[in-house]
Amino acid sequence: MSNGSSITHFLLLAFADTRELQLLHFCLFLSIYLAALLGNGLIITAVACDHRLHTPMYFFLLNLALLDLGCISTTLPKAMANSLCDTRAISFSGCVAQLFLFLTLMSAEFYLLTVMAYDHYVAICKPLHYGSLLGSRACVHMAAAAWGSGFLHALLHTDNTFSIPLCQGNAVDQFFCEIPQILKLSCSKSDYLREVGLLSFSIFFAFLCFVFIVVSYVQIFRAVMRIPSQQGRQRAFSTCLPHLAMVSLFITTGVFSYLKPPSISSSFLNLVVSFLYSVVPPAVNPLIYSMRN
Repeated sequence: MSNGSSITHFLLLAFADTRELQLLHFCLFLSIYLAALLGNGLIITAVACDHRLHTPMYFFLLNLALLDLGCISTTLPKAMANSLCDTRAISFSGCVAQLFLFLTLMSAEFYLLTVMAYDHYVAICKPLHYGSLLGSRACVHMAAAAWGSGFLHALLHTDNTFSIPLCQGNAVDQFFCEIPQILKLSCSKSDYLREVGLLSFSIFFAFLCFVFIVVSYVQIFRAVMRIPSQQGRQRAFSTCLPHLAMVSLFITTGVFSYLKPPSISSSFLNLVVSFLYSVVPPAVNPLIYSMRN
């Protein structure tokens, strides 16, 4: 994976310039990271150890917790280390690994959220067929497809991104290695357009998944409104609304990060948007999915 450049390291975007604010950011990120580790770790332990939770919904929740743990561990520890040590550097190989792992986990999480929407649809709209449509083998196959698709998606984009010659410096306008910010360093328009084309195809595929999620929830809400009891409707909504809220946050911030026009791009906006789709969901998912259950 050679891009024909002499770059040995990249400089990530710092959250603060003063030492006091750097230490404050370190403490804040450490608190968020520990909360995410605790919440997702409890989910994994509970689902793995309690046979009563060996159901499709909790199986997918277990996979989501694993993906969230991996995702936040890919970006936040490096940001914390840079804040603590007052540095911005990340090695070239470290940037490649970070981008690959982040894309793998985030892509797999999006596909898994699509599968979870299907799980909710079958549970509410076709409850009599739930056991046959979502048996243990089918659940394993769907989860494996999500992980495998994320891996292949990340492999394609990582290889293509770092095959592009980079000659616009080594400063990445983000607190972790992200494709749009790496592409800004490109000096080959044809290679740049090739990766943009691949990104457009990926976003189109993600849009199809989003349409599937929306259609599933339209059917779910129509079925819920036909439930005669108020308690039954509240239970159905409490199961689906948190999932829909996190999917919406995940998709809108992620797509905006990759498609926002250069005219409105700024370092502060890049930090806020990337924080919303890369850090907030892994930290908040344990609260909205499992603590209630």
